[in-house]
Amino acid sequence: MLCGLFATGAVAPAQAADTPYPAKPVRFIIPFAPGGGNDIVGRLLGAKLGEAWGQQVVIDNRPGAGGNIAAETTARAAPDGYTVFQFNIANTMAPSLYKKLGYDPERDFAPVTQIGSTPFILVANPAVPAKTVPELIAYMKAQPGKLNYASSGNGGSTHLVTELFKHMAGVNMTHIPYNGAGPAITELIGGQVQLMFVVPATGLPNIRNGRLRALGISSAKRSSLAPELPTIAESGVPGFDGGAWYGVVVAAKTPPAIVRKLNTDIVKALQLPEVRERMTAQGVEVVASTAEEFTKFIKAEIVKWARVVALSGARAE
Repeated sequence: MLCGLFATGAVAPAQAADTPYPAKPVRFIIPFAPGGGNDIVGRLLGAKLGEAWGQQVVIDNRPGAGGNIAAETTARAAPDGYTVFQFNIANTMAPSLYKKLGYDPERDFAPVTQIGSTPFILVANPAVPAKTVPELIAYMKAQPGKLNYASSGNGGSTHLVTELFKHMAGVNMTHIPYNGAGPAITELIGGQVQLMFVVPATGLPNIRNGRLRALGISSAKRSSLAPELPTIAESGVPGFDGGAWYGVVVAAKTPPAIVRKLNTDIVKALQLPEVRERMTAQGVEVVASTAEEFTKFIKAEIVKWARVVALSGARAE
């Protein structure tokens, strides 16, 4: 494979033109602890790539600092395609949340593809006297500040997506941050807080057993994970779109031929029926975008969340 030899005037890391990529093990950095949904998806993708390449894909879990530790590690890696990173929504929120950041999400990475997206479901404790988003908005406007909403922590995606909802719906409620989604959902079920945006994997079981009431879904279009749920956008908040997502990036200046190879092979893996089935089980809708599409998407997300952070005054813990 012909790899680009020059990037921004500097010689890229040497790789023989007649040596196919990958010629050695590839490190796949995941910014979450082992065992969670994102880790499961990353390991599934890594295993399929390893089978296709005939090379080991080594999973490197580097949780902490909202994904910034893993991102900084990737930004400093050699731009040769042998370190790939499971980039996610938190990395586009970070520039606005942190005063000092050890990487630039646009400058320091070459986007490869968006793996998939996970919509949030807006859920309420059954004691809340609203069964739809329009009813909820009307109730909150009639009694501003009466309801509390939970999040998995200050500056996290469930915090900021709710702030986006507050702004676009023109309502007011009080933020109660928790140390993780688990304690927040427990308190929501118990009635200590009244509202929360949750991922389908944890929300749907509690919705189906009646512990929580689903009001709407955060994606721009109805989700195949719960097609019966109306979108928030179609429920009185036009243009609302606040789903979580993640994809794959490599260090900036990685040869374009390697980026194309990674994109082709990852997209092929994401089209496999067994991969899509496992993704769906984790509440993930496969996207499998081009590198160019993912680049534009990242830029748009950075701008969107910067506005939300500015409006909310949110800061990372």
